[in-house]
Amino acid sequence: MKSGFVAILGHPNVGKSTILNGIINRKISIVTDKSQTTRNVIKGVYRGKDSQIIFVDTPGIHKPHAKLGVEMNNMAYSSAHEADVNVLVVDASKSWNEGDEFLLSHLDINNAPLVVVFNKIDQARINEAEKLKATYREKLPESHFIDTVASERFNLEELIALVEKLLPEGPEYYPSEVVTDKDEIFQIKEIIREKVLKTLRDEVPHSIAIYVNNIAWEENPLHIHATIIVEKDSQKGIVIGAGGKRIKEIGLKARRDIEKLLNKHVFLELFVKVQSDWRNSDELLETYGYKNKKR
Repeated sequence: MKSGFVAILGHPNVGKSTILNGIINRKISIVTDKSQTTRNVIKGVYRGKDSQIIFVDTPGIHKPHAKLGVEMNNMAYSSAHEADVNVLVVDASKSWNEGDEFLLSHLDINNAPLVVVFNKIDQARINEAEKLKATYREKLPESHFIDTVASERFNLEELIALVEKLLPEGPEYYPSEVVTDKDEIFQIKEIIREKVLKTLRDEVPHSIAIYVNNIAWEENPLHIHATIIVEKDSQKGIVIGAGGKRIKEIGLKARRDIEKLLNKHVFLELFVKVQSDWRNSDELLETYGYKNKKR
């Protein structure tokens, strides 16, 4: 059978997580309109007629301004280096810029076949998209190229078929019932973080982390105690909101999705804690699950 690891790479907010979720046909990775939403390497297991493909969603590659950003980039670089096939996702609606130069100069993608995916092709101006494609073809002449609209699942089947052709023969890496490598605690944290990002919009920057203090698995309803981490007292007030309105809204939205995930009634208790400059603390990055780990 064909099998292997396929790293999904690219800038923040180009549609990597949407591609993964569309391929697996399940919400494996959270999606928002915020850049750098994905902070971890998240694997989704696709099974074809005679294939098992482990698609690896990676953090968006960017010029880092904190240790968190360095760790996120390292996760992507490591995933690319270890992959059997790399998939580079490009926002077709944007022109070539210095960020693209930064990405190609830092990303080692010569170890495996490369597929360049021009996503959001429906939002692109034809002439500008053709210029962008020509630039990538010039810089990556040995690559394979495909257009997608991941939000509509356009051409995702074609992308899977192309990846299958490029993969080597290999073993079955995961049992048939496994869909993702992430456990329920990780998924609970990501659901809460997604609701924070969507509820607060642009009022709080990406200084949010989630820590699950305790889950009483034996209780009914299931009692989850989690903490929203921020870096400043002012951010704590924003997350809580007047009279606790915002944190209640976050909790309500998160609880609904967690109940769908676990198929159980849930009592979700959220708190907010200030951890100054946690994004530059090696100890806290490890505590919150943001240190680079090998597959």
